[in-house]
Amino acid sequence: MKKYCLIIAMALALFQNANAQSNAGKYIEDLTLESKYLKGTRHYSVYLPADYQVSERTYPVLYLLHGAGDNHTSWEQFGEVRQIADKAIADGDATPMIFVMPDAHEGYFNELDNSWHGEDFFFKELIPHIEKNYRVKTNKQYRAVAGLSMGGGGSIGYALRHPDMFSAVCPLSAAPGSATYDEFIERSYRRIGKERTDRQPKKTLDSTYIETNLIEKFRSLDADQLEKVRKLNWYFDCGDDDHLSIRLGGMREAMDDKKINHEYRIRDGRHNWEYWRGSLPEVLKFVSKSFHR
Repeated sequence: MKKYCLIIAMALALFQNANAQSNAGKYIEDLTLESKYLKGTRHYSVYLPADYQVSERTYPVLYLLHGAGDNHTSWEQFGEVRQIADKAIADGDATPMIFVMPDAHEGYFNELDNSWHGEDFFFKELIPHIEKNYRVKTNKQYRAVAGLSMGGGGSIGYALRHPDMFSAVCPLSAAPGSATYDEFIERSYRRIGKERTDRQPKKTLDSTYIETNLIEKFRSLDADQLEKVRKLNWYFDCGDDDHLSIRLGGMREAMDDKKINHEYRIRDGRHNWEYWRGSLPEVLKFVSKSFHR
C-alpha cells in the first residue's frame, strides 16, 4: 500500500509540475537595439505569456517603466513580474499580454540641452522595434503604459503628449516633475552645467517646465488634447506613507478640474518594491479590462 501511495504522490507531483510549467511565461533579459537618438546600444527586457511560443495569435502589450536608479531588469529582479503575471493570467484575472521593460537610464523625456532624447527613442525607435519583432497588436486599444516613481511620471507624460498611442495609463507612486518653477530652473542649469543667469531665455524654460511638470501639463491642455486625454483609462496608485502622495493629490485636483475620469488608490505602504509588487496585480486587471473594451 505504501508503495502505491508513493507512486501516486510522485505522479501527482509530476502532473502539478508539468501544469505549472505549461502556465509559465518566458522572461527574456538584456535584449538590445541600436538607437540613433540615444547614440548607442539600448537595452530592454520582455515577458512573453505562456502560449506565445505555441500560438500564432497577436497580443496586447504593456510598456512597464522602471524608477530612478533602476534599469530594464528591475521589474523582474525586485518586482517579480514573471511570477505575478503568470498567476494573474492563470487565474483569469489578466488577459495574456506581452510586457516590454526598457532601460531609461537618464530619463524618459528629451532634455533641454538636447543631450538626451528618451522620448524620441521610446516612440520613434522602441515601439516600432517591438511591433516589428514581436507579435503585438498595433492598435492603440491594445497598448498600455505603466511605471513606478520616475517611470510613473514617464507614463503620465507619455500619455499626455501621445494620447493617441495608448488605451490605459497606470502610474504607481508617480514622480510628477519639479515641484516648483524655481526648482525646475535650478535643475535645468545644473543639467546643462551652467550658472543661473537672467540672460537664459525664459520662454524656452517656461515651455519646458509646463511639459515636465505634469500637474502644470494637465492644467495647460487645450480643448483638442483634453478630449483625447479624457478617452484614456487612468489608474493611479500610491502609498499613504509615500513622500509623493501629497503632490499626487495636486495632480488629482488638476484632473478633477478638467473632468478627467480616473481611478485613484491610496493604500497602506511606502515608496518601495513591497508596495509595487502589491500594485502590479491590480494594474494587470485594469489594463486587461481596457484591452477588452
